[in-house]
Amino acid sequence: MLQVRTVVFDLDGTLADTSADLLAAANRYFIDAGHHAPLDSRDALTAFAGGRAMLRLGFSRLSGAWDEADVDRAFPVFIAAYAGAIDTHTRLYPGTAEALQRLTDLGFALAICTNKPQALAEDLVQKLGIRPFFGALVGADTLPVRKPDPAPYRLAVDRVGGTVARSFLLGDTVTDLHTARAAGVPAVLVGFGPEGPGVVRLGPDAILAQYADLATLALGLLG
Repeated sequence: MLQVRTVVFDLDGTLADTSADLLAAANRYFIDAGHHAPLDSRDALTAFAGGRAMLRLGFSRLSGAWDEADVDRAFPVFIAAYAGAIDTHTRLYPGTAEALQRLTDLGFALAICTNKPQALAEDLVQKLGIRPFFGALVGADTLPVRKPDPAPYRLAVDRVGGTVARSFLLGDTVTDLHTARAAGVPAVLVGFGPEGPGVVRLGPDAILAQYADLATLALGLLG
């Protein structure tokens, strides 16, 4: 029997541009603490590195000393602010929903593997209207480990009835690249995320220039 072909997607910076809402939530912490908003749209790449990365960058732009304890205290405030305004500015990248439908029509199984907390990821993909396309969603706290450890990726593939050998990861950052390498699967990075075509420097197996090309790329990689 032919094994199920599986495409595993990252979420932030891959399926949707979430940077504006992430940055706004981080800035909300600093504003509520009596500071100015230290982050702006030029920090999108940092936004996709996670909440703590944004908070560290913000603290580094303020006068005064700070340490990881400050980041730890700020993080729950950031999460609460983000949860309350998770889809204010977030939008799917052009052609995302159509590409997901095309892969589904071709018989591919689809999953999400993200370093966003699972509850937040579930809420967001529901609000974006794409949750029905995915047979599984594995978040940062689904397992004791997160990407680039390959275990969450393998779990995502297993939960949709696929096999790792007949799968690949579509992402946007070096974390996704390292995850794919650790899992022994092709690493495909989007060329329209925060770094744009510059992701070629990471040496992925392929770059997706636009979602209209995804079905052709997936068929080429998995047959």
